[in-house]
Amino acid sequence: MGKIGVWLIGARGSVATTAVAGAAAMRAGLAARTGCVTELPDFAGAELPGLGDLVFGGHDVVGTPLVKRAEQLVAAGVLPATLPGPVAADLEAAEARLRPAPDGGGRAAIDRVVADLTAFGEGLDHVVVVNVSSTEPPCVPHPAHASLAALEAALDAGEDVLPASALYAYAAFRAGCGFVDFTPSTGARLPALDELARTTGQPYAGRDGKTGETLLRAVLAPMFAQRALNVLAWSGTNLLGGGDGATLADPGAASSKNASKQQVLEQNLGHPVDGEVHIDYVPALGDWKTAWDHVLFEGFLGTRMTLQLTWQGCDSALAAPLVLDLARLTGKACRDGVAGPVAEFGFFFKDPVGDGAHDLASQYAALREWANR
Repeated sequence: MGKIGVWLIGARGSVATTAVAGAAAMRAGLAARTGCVTELPDFAGAELPGLGDLVFGGHDVVGTPLVKRAEQLVAAGVLPATLPGPVAADLEAAEARLRPAPDGGGRAAIDRVVADLTAFGEGLDHVVVVNVSSTEPPCVPHPAHASLAALEAALDAGEDVLPASALYAYAAFRAGCGFVDFTPSTGARLPALDELARTTGQPYAGRDGKTGETLLRAVLAPMFAQRALNVLAWSGTNLLGGGDGATLADPGAASSKNASKQQVLEQNLGHPVDGEVHIDYVPALGDWKTAWDHVLFEGFLGTRMTLQLTWQGCDSALAAPLVLDLARLTGKACRDGVAGPVAEFGFFFKDPVGDGAHDLASQYAALREWANR
């Protein structure tokens, strides 16, 4: 089906390293394809790019080589101890395609990213840019975000009006690439960038990968609504280690994450509920996370009841296969000439772009239909 370049923003992070190593392991028959949605029988006839058709590159602000990052993930219990050796050549090949992230912003940084993407894309059929970098604080509104003409004028005037995630989305569309935001950052979610994606004929999807607590909420919230049980409050506490936890210790970044988490409840229940999500950084947890939820609901004759649940998981092992799924699906969207937001990819996200359902079952049905038509 042609070669698909996967340009990872945050390419030396835990999620990206796990995705690159995992793809290599599955190609070589060293690992089962557990966790990869596009490997399910429902997608057997979807004509998606194969795992062997994915070519990895990317940007990062850190310099630790991928082979070393894989060894660190083995020590953390994320990757099997036997894996880094057999996939070392694949990691080194991807490492050779990594580039330092540009300093600053504005037109100069955009031109640098476009040049890197253009060089990477030589000999490939399409390129998909996937943002798996650290979460940003909410974007400060600016008049330049309202339209493509206003954005171009601001950039031409030397203004730095785009957060990093949106800068990458702009550069991706200018370079003729699809874009996926796996983070709760702004990404392509500005009117000016939506206009640019449609103008250049590029697909985009996002945002904020649905991997743990919110995945459960997308299943359980519709259950309460469909059984006519009135949810009064839904509170959650998340314990995170690793780089993600360190980033979300910042209140601004945490507010972006919490806003996307709440979307799932409000959209599925049809109304806001009391309760908040608290995120605590626990360095000793490393790449592992624990989420505890407390649901207060009302049944027949006003009887009050509760549901409590605990989710413990490895963030990178949950996210990496979804990154591969989205790379393959977005590669298909590029090949098929899809432009603008792909709402059918909402199955993977907490706060999906476009118009679509928010319960997991309906989202899965929409994704399956899109992939096979």
